[in-house]
Amino acid sequence: MPSARSARSPRARVLGLIRRHGGSLLGSITATTSPSVVLTFDDGPDPHQTPRVLDLLAEHDATATFFVLLTRVRQYPDLVRSVLTAGHEIALHGADHRALTTFSAADAASRLARARIELEDVTGTAVRWYRPPYGAQSPTSWRAARRSGLVPVLWSGTLHDSAAVDVARRTAAADRAAAAGRIVLAHDGIADERDGVTDPPPPVSDRAALTRDFLRRCDERGIRVRSLHDALAAGAAPVRTLELTTLRSRSVR
Repeated sequence: MPSARSARSPRARVLGLIRRHGGSLLGSITATTSPSVVLTFDDGPDPHQTPRVLDLLAEHDATATFFVLLTRVRQYPDLVRSVLTAGHEIALHGADHRALTTFSAADAASRLARARIELEDVTGTAVRWYRPPYGAQSPTSWRAARRSGLVPVLWSGTLHDSAAVDVARRTAAADRAAAAGRIVLAHDGIADERDGVTDPPPPVSDRAALTRDFLRRCDERGIRVRSLHDALAAGAAPVRTLELTTLRSRSVR
């Protein structure tokens, strides 16, 4: 007699894995094989923090990928263009900061397709990467991203610059993140009511200072800090891009 596990349908097994792991790794790039660290910034652009971040990146000869919100891009289009002019990469974080998993399949696909077109109109460049707000994904939202020509990108390291954690935990997280192949989550903005969400107030922290300390740590270890585009242009291939068919046959660790 087949076990309960073996009797489950492929779809049930996929959904079980998604529930177990929060759906966060579904078809997403989380790291690279590059000898560089990939540094990413979410929720911007921000007129106060983004220029500070750009100055720090220039000081350290680093490039980064900025996952922007259209609610902010519409306010600060020139700031978005200045990010590109400085040699960095623009990617999509969303039309706003609402989780795409809360929308129907049709609405999710429409929102992403329209958001990508609008962002490309502002930047004049192709947009390839997409980071779902909160890292929340489902099979439906993942398919919406792929049908819009976008590749979901999450992270394998974080600066904890938007989390209410103590200094010791932030320091430890940054230390782990300063390693080759990591994709590191940082923020140059913090989503709020303007972006369709009412999240708790962000912790009091100097996000630019946390970025500066991280860049110094990477310099000390001889690790270059690069945008995802630059890291992959060096011949590095993305890893752990787990497709639905892969999830059916193996677990996500």
